[in-house]
Amino acid sequence: MPAPPADYEDQRSSGASVLTRESDRPRVVRHRPQAVHRPHLGFPAVLGIVIVAAILLPFILIGGAYLYVSSEARVVQADPTDAIVVLGAAQFDGKPSPVLKARLAHAKSLYDSGTAPRIVTVGGKQAGDRFTEAAVGRDWLVAAGVPSEDVIAAKDGNDTLGSLEAVAELAAANGWTSITLDSDPAHMARSRAMANRLGFDVRTNPTRSGDGSQVTSEYLFRETAAYLAFEAFEQWDVPRIVEH
Repeated sequence: MPAPPADYEDQRSSGASVLTRESDRPRVVRHRPQAVHRPHLGFPAVLGIVIVAAILLPFILIGGAYLYVSSEARVVQADPTDAIVVLGAAQFDGKPSPVLKARLAHAKSLYDSGTAPRIVTVGGKQAGDRFTEAAVGRDWLVAAGVPSEDVIAAKDGNDTLGSLEAVAELAAANGWTSITLDSDPAHMARSRAMANRLGFDVRTNPTRSGDGSQVTSEYLFRETAAYLAFEAFEQWDVPRIVEH
């Protein structure tokens, strides 16, 4: 018998000789994975991203702070504390302004409900004034029926931080550690930040009626700017006065 062609193989199965051509057998084709080409960010692209981020960052910070200030304006905490602190507002020759009167009335309501055993009024006086905001507030509360021994006037301080520092000194001397802040709703975020920095355990309970209780966009933007200024620059100089 003539020899089979070179491309045949002798396959034996069940004792029979079978000739198969190599080209007839199935072949496994292996595909090499193709390289993935990722775009390369050059320096101009990276610089562009940095510039865009730098432009957007202030808007993100301001927007976040605005949302925080507006959310704090809605927080009402009625937990018992050592003292209710009425943050100051204008007085007119011995009479509280409508904003201050709303805060004082709210403080009396909190006192009557048992929020704290005492009320602290704060605020100094402007040039030419005969009376301090703290003294006017104390007189109004006593006249409204709060026992005089439960109302303390902290007359030092001509702004929120200065007034709260005076309260902190008073608290440290008397062993108080917790306070309920009474002010306008939009004023709460900044006031809480300052009181926390001084070492207080802080609760907030803003006015809900009367002058100053309206949460307007203008008031929120003004307080947002003041809150950011405190957090960014002023807080580092605030001493921790109240120790637990």
